[in-house]
Amino acid sequence: MGFYSTITNQISFYTGLSPTAFFTIAFLTFLVYRTVSAMFVSPQDFNKPPVVSARSGSLFEVAEPRREPVQVGEITEAELRLYNGSDKSKPILISVKGQIYDVSEGRNFYGPGGSYTMFAGKECSRALALLSFKPQDINGNLEGLDESELTILEDWEYKFIEKYPKVGRLVSEERTQQIEQSQEDNLKLNPNE
Repeated sequence: MGFYSTITNQISFYTGLSPTAFFTIAFLTFLVYRTVSAMFVSPQDFNKPPVVSARSGSLFEVAEPRREPVQVGEITEAELRLYNGSDKSKPILISVKGQIYDVSEGRNFYGPGGSYTMFAGKECSRALALLSFKPQDINGNLEGLDESELTILEDWEYKFIEKYPKVGRLVSEERTQQIEQSQEDNLKLNPNE
């Protein structure tokens, strides 16, 4: 009993608190420390990839294997709409300022049910510049945008360039028809080729 009374007397003498108050404060300090330190990442763990639970996703979905982006070349808006995520065998494509990006890696965002699904398979430059989800803004018309909106669009473009592979370029229907017509004309002029 001498050791216990010595400890309680020393706590009271040095802190001016009762032993119960001292240990309560010490315990609460420890809890606050653990909570706050759990909010930060240690320098050793900073560059490690995030740990994802095997149970993430609904009904234990198995993540699809990563595939190489398919180069689509020059396609029209009608052809681009076929890559909207509804067909899982096709990549999800988005056009920004006429450049087509494969955003399949972000299927959770751009695929069916995702928060940006309305952009999938479409030219979405105007909507990105205006930070709009309105269907009438999801197009490539940049007329009437001011300098700050064009800067926002440029920021979005850089994000797409950094994160997603460029797989093609958007062309107008008229240009495609002109190319097809010139190819037919070449065949008529040079039937042996």
